[in-house]
Amino acid sequence: MEADPLLASVLFYGPAKLLPQFDDAARVAQGILLESHKDDSGMVAKEFVHVRINVSGSPLECPETFPSIGRVRVRHRGILLTLKGTVIRTGTIKMIEGEREFECRKCKHTFKVYPELETGNSIRLPTSCPSQKPCSNTVFQYVEDSIICHDYQEMKIQESVQVVGVGSIPRSIPVILKDDLVDLVKAGDDVIVTGILSAKWSPDLKDVRCDLDPIMIANHVRRTNELKLDIDIPEDVVKKFEQFWTYYKENPLRGRNVILQGICPQVFGLFTVKLAVALTLIGGVQHIDASGTKIRGDSHLLLVGDPGTGKSQFLKFAAKLSNRSVITTGLGSTSAGLTVTAVKDAGEWMLEAGALVLADGGLCCIDEFDSMREHDRATIHEAMEQQTISVAKAGLVTTLSTRTTVFGVTNPKGQYDPNQTLSVNTTLSGPLLSRFDIVLVLLDTKNPEWDAIVSSHILSEHEDSEKPKFDEDLTSLWSLLMLRRYIYYVKGSFKPILTRDAEEVISSYYQLQRRSATQNAARTTIRMLESLIRLAQAHARLMFRKEVARLDAISAIICIESSMTTSAIIDNVGNALHSSFTENPDQEYAKQEKLILEKLNFPCEPPAVPDNISNYSRSSNVKIVGGEPLSYPHIWEAMRSSRARHLEKK
Repeated sequence: MEADPLLASVLFYGPAKLLPQFDDAARVAQGILLESHKDDSGMVAKEFVHVRINVSGSPLECPETFPSIGRVRVRHRGILLTLKGTVIRTGTIKMIEGEREFECRKCKHTFKVYPELETGNSIRLPTSCPSQKPCSNTVFQYVEDSIICHDYQEMKIQESVQVVGVGSIPRSIPVILKDDLVDLVKAGDDVIVTGILSAKWSPDLKDVRCDLDPIMIANHVRRTNELKLDIDIPEDVVKKFEQFWTYYKENPLRGRNVILQGICPQVFGLFTVKLAVALTLIGGVQHIDASGTKIRGDSHLLLVGDPGTGKSQFLKFAAKLSNRSVITTGLGSTSAGLTVTAVKDAGEWMLEAGALVLADGGLCCIDEFDSMREHDRATIHEAMEQQTISVAKAGLVTTLSTRTTVFGVTNPKGQYDPNQTLSVNTTLSGPLLSRFDIVLVLLDTKNPEWDAIVSSHILSEHEDSEKPKFDEDLTSLWSLLMLRRYIYYVKGSFKPILTRDAEEVISSYYQLQRRSATQNAARTTIRMLESLIRLAQAHARLMFRKEVARLDAISAIICIESSMTTSAIIDNVGNALHSSFTENPDQEYAKQEKLILEKLNFPCEPPAVPDNISNYSRSSNVKIVGGEPLSYPHIWEAMRSSRARHLEKK
């Protein structure tokens, strides 16, 4: 468009004629390059050379030339069209005939015939000899070894669910890939495809109305999974994040609560739920051990609660915060719809991606989790822990990736009974519950004070529409877009490492839970230890840090304690529904930290120097009577080991 507007216009309106000429020019250019680099033995000529047109980002990117898939019409036929969508099906790679030579039996003139993709790649011979000489022959002979074949693959792309309006069904369109474009994408990838819109029909059916099915012949395919085009983080926004945490350097937890208040602001209070949603969306760091085994970094969250407690509000808001999300309900979801479906198309079996595969790298929200059938719920066990789906359907045996966060919402079975286990109250099996990092129970208990606060908050929103609903600074800084950018930035920029203090707190708490677990037996497995690590890492990311401190470990413990039926440490956990934002969070945290560390028999302050240590100096070394000088870390280690032996005897 900038260099040659006339050529760009001709290319846009007549790509079918111009693109083959571009390809011929590319082949000539390849020949010139190979001629000039004869000495370089590494250069090999490619059989098929194509010019690929990447339209995205140019002035042509407008609704007329960049429509959604559901708005493709006849007027778009024949122009250079660009479509954006998600790959839901990829076919097998085939070999297709590209051209064939024929010879006139009368004048011996040879000419090429190109099969038509629109008619199922059928060959249509000319009615008479196409030579320049006056020859009216209609009989032609095929020239031996003149067939040229191409790689060929069909895929189907579907418009994004976020683009579709309420009540509309997402549309899809088949796309033809050839040569270097085959096997570039897989089911679940987000793509931008540039190509020519055409129609496919079957010409050999008599007395049947010819229906034209739209199909796109691709010229360029671009994956947008890694690019995340909808989230752009300028440098000035990163500076705002840094300035924000500099301002709250003395009161970090107050700064954290300011961020959490921007999550689902239409719901009053519910501090515990908002913290759990933030930690789940941010997630921990994926770890790969020496044997190559992956330990997932994505966290899973389950909300169990009475009707009207705002569960679905959080579900929808979390879907908006994630840059890739799929929302489904358990009532209308089957195991095939969640994982992968085998579809027969034109006599061949293909795999079509389900909700968990489409949400790869994002968030999968499942409402009415308890409405799913038992064997349908069992299919997501592997998807949640190993983050893969193994498929063996219709002769197709493969493994698909599902690196997704699962956010489930369910109602309790009848009236929630605190004396029963979580598995009994939700009718969910123990193996499934153990895979969720946080399970929050929201009980609609009668609390007059809380009811008065919530009702006044809701009524104040309807009193004067001109009044700002929330604090101006909060609305301007931590809007929905800013929260998305913050979550995306901290996930990509911080890989927190556990400090020694955090490790010891997490280890002590896990051992205490294992000893005292009776009702929570389904939850207190080794997975709970991994959940604690993930949540502590997520909290460190939320606090804009590269190290997991004791504060992060304690916060992770508080989240886990809130999700337990009976608490091992905090006697009065309280209802997560009635948890509100405190005026002084740092002071409140200090009380909780003291209580938790006392229950864990963990020293709150650094221990005093023992009597048998003398000659204390200002340097980093102390001298033990009758022994060698030791540094502070060695003394700490000795004290910890003696405390551990004391606990074992006790």
